[in-house]
Amino acid sequence: MRLLLGIVGIALVLLLATFAHGTTQGLQRDIGEGAGLAPRLLINFAGLASSVAVLIVPVAFAVERLIKRDGLRIADGVLAAVLAHGVSLATDLWVAEAAPESIQAALTQPLADGGLTPPVHSYLAPVIAYMTAVGMSRRPRWRVAMWCVLLLDAFAVLVGRYTTPFAIVTTVLIGWTVAFGTLYAVGSPNVRPTGQNLLAGLRRVGFRPVSAVRAEDIGNPEHPEHADRGRRYIVTLEDGPPIDVTVVDRERQAQGFFYRVWRRLSLRGINQRRSLQSLRQALEQEALLAYAAIAAGANAPKLIATSELGPDAVMLVYEHIDGRPLDALPDAEITDELMRNAWRQVASLQSRRIAHRRLVGDALLVDRSGKIFLTDLRGGEIAAGDLVLRMDAAQLLTTFALRAGAERAVAAAVDVLGPDAVADSLPLLQPIALSRTTRATLRQLARERSAREREAVLEASRAAKERKAAEAARRGGAHTQEQPSNRKVARAEKNAEKRAVDEALEEAREEDLLSQIRQQVLLIRPTAPVEPARLERIRPRTLVSWIAGAFAAYFLVSQLTQVKFDQVINEARWGWVAAALLFSALTYIAATLSLLGFVPEKVSFVRTVIAQVAGNFVKLVAPAAVGGVALNTRFLQRSGIRPGLAVASVGASQLFGLGCHIMLLLVFGYLTGTERTPSLSPSRAVIAGLLTAAVLVLVVTAVPVLRKFISTRVRSLFAGVVPRMLDILQRPKKLAAGISGTLLLTVANVMCLDASIRAFGGGDEISYATIAVVFLAGNAVGSAAPTPGGVAAVEGALWTGLTVMAGLTSDVALPAVLLFRLMTFWLPVLPGWISFTHLTRKGQI
Repeated sequence: MRLLLGIVGIALVLLLATFAHGTTQGLQRDIGEGAGLAPRLLINFAGLASSVAVLIVPVAFAVERLIKRDGLRIADGVLAAVLAHGVSLATDLWVAEAAPESIQAALTQPLADGGLTPPVHSYLAPVIAYMTAVGMSRRPRWRVAMWCVLLLDAFAVLVGRYTTPFAIVTTVLIGWTVAFGTLYAVGSPNVRPTGQNLLAGLRRVGFRPVSAVRAEDIGNPEHPEHADRGRRYIVTLEDGPPIDVTVVDRERQAQGFFYRVWRRLSLRGINQRRSLQSLRQALEQEALLAYAAIAAGANAPKLIATSELGPDAVMLVYEHIDGRPLDALPDAEITDELMRNAWRQVASLQSRRIAHRRLVGDALLVDRSGKIFLTDLRGGEIAAGDLVLRMDAAQLLTTFALRAGAERAVAAAVDVLGPDAVADSLPLLQPIALSRTTRATLRQLARERSAREREAVLEASRAAKERKAAEAARRGGAHTQEQPSNRKVARAEKNAEKRAVDEALEEAREEDLLSQIRQQVLLIRPTAPVEPARLERIRPRTLVSWIAGAFAAYFLVSQLTQVKFDQVINEARWGWVAAALLFSALTYIAATLSLLGFVPEKVSFVRTVIAQVAGNFVKLVAPAAVGGVALNTRFLQRSGIRPGLAVASVGASQLFGLGCHIMLLLVFGYLTGTERTPSLSPSRAVIAGLLTAAVLVLVVTAVPVLRKFISTRVRSLFAGVVPRMLDILQRPKKLAAGISGTLLLTVANVMCLDASIRAFGGGDEISYATIAVVFLAGNAVGSAAPTPGGVAAVEGALWTGLTVMAGLTSDVALPAVLLFRLMTFWLPVLPGWISFTHLTRKGQI
């Protein structure tokens, strides 16, 4: 990562030197003017001192490392210095011979003899590379001495006008980057302490060890949240009981770094420990938590001694406890008394405001007598706030509920903490507040629960079809089914099949574990708060939206700077602008028909139109493919339709819309390809699309994992949407309304885009088939984009399609796209907000 960051830093410096030429020249002038005020004696002294010290300090550190028999680090540093020197010379040659003049001006200064200063200091870059590669930054005193020397040298050459600020920054970045590139190439030395080092370290703190055996890892070290817990050893002594030794080295400590960084950024109101502590800080924190836990009266392994094991590892010596973690116990041994015992230990910690922060099964050790010990205190917190303490309670509730059930887990917690304390933890009973291992277990249980519900629905559907076939055979053939009375019987059978599927789904539906815990707590304390606390500062989807929004802003700004708005407004044909507005308004009627056509129940047409208008406001804060679906589902539920049926109706509408979208795209793509050919031959784009689809189907069917994934999703889709489609087929008027609404929605959008193009004089240059292809492709890109409303993605796709496929000039295509998006996305935002507020106030969403 540091190697990549260094490369990016060098690229940014060169880009800044290229595009901010005036700024670089101004900065050099300011430094030059300031240099004229500095005493010449001071400049000469700084130059002499830095020239001597920049050689002495690295050599002194090398001697110190060689004395301690750490020559491998010195070899890495020398190799990095040699490579940095070569990169510096290559950079000097490139700047002098082939670099743009702006970069040359930013990295060099003219000399009195007519020459130029070196762009990169060939003696300073190797020193920085050496310093970084040998690890001087890990030694505070050596680090301070080295950076003082480098800063003194930079001051001397800058004030003496022998270099530029950009040359100094480039030199530092080259040395830094080459050092990490060297370490990445040759690998890092093994910093794990050997068994001999461990035994020698124990002897230094007064123990007489005989042997050390690596204990089995408690838990899965692949999980970043506890991968840095250290290696545990059981050490046998010459006299006395054995001891437990936990060894933490830099390699172990660095695991899970990115996960901790993300948790620190994404969670609010919670003090996450530093993402990358020094070994000294890690040792002090764990020792402090161990002493504090015992002082609070909790059962925790007693810390006997601590010590360093060289520069890259530390050890913590605990008394040995012969026990098993909770995860290793069978369910039959997890008794109510054992759970109450664990809650008493947590209550002792919380009485002194100590948070454990990881009360999972492998952190609870059970000895032979059933006594609970709290281990893995390293991630805990002293003087913790109420939020973190309640998070501990929520975590332990979930840990025990996973093993003993929600009812027993809540009862044990209430017996020890009391109903009020348990009820206060409900707002923290949410996945984001739980440990990563617990979240993974809950997701696995959710998948198993969904699979059971899906199998129940499919079994009920198969049973209903078998009964129907048996009944048809008993009635004696299909000829009599054409009579009116038998058609009624067939309709009644379909309704019976639908009811059987719905009943099976209701019977198979299971509540998730967290909901079960909430219900048990509410039985004891009905007034307990259940609204989840707001913990997330930022979500991955929000981060993606921000990044995409930044690209969108850059795209729009870069395009809008090329548009002369006064000329565009003066040349616009306002009649076609009004037509675009009318076609945009027509899309809401079409969307209403498209939705209600797949809802057999009676729903207000006017309120549905208002809900479609409100969808424009939702699209502003959510991706286009997500916001409308969620809003329509919620609206149908509030209109009296059961949640499962509401989801099925929206899914049926979306499924039919997707099919029409693909079909229309192929048809219009075919017509577009034949416009410039004498015969009806398919376009290359259509052929390429069909071949691509065929290849994807072959890949999916050939790879077992993909085949299982797709088949599972398709089965779940047919389990919910297809029965709803069968209901719609029995109502031809509803089906006609849904089909016409879907087609009208596409036609209205195409006509709005056509009116927008004609508003700027481009209507005669493009056919309706081409406009339809451009719109359908742009809409597909916008639906897949993670940005709210497909911002930037839709604009880019439409602009590219109109200029590349349709051959419009950018002067016509760009304002047409902006007008189309204004009519269909930006202008309806205010009416959408009013509609959203109205429906919310009326309780209809």
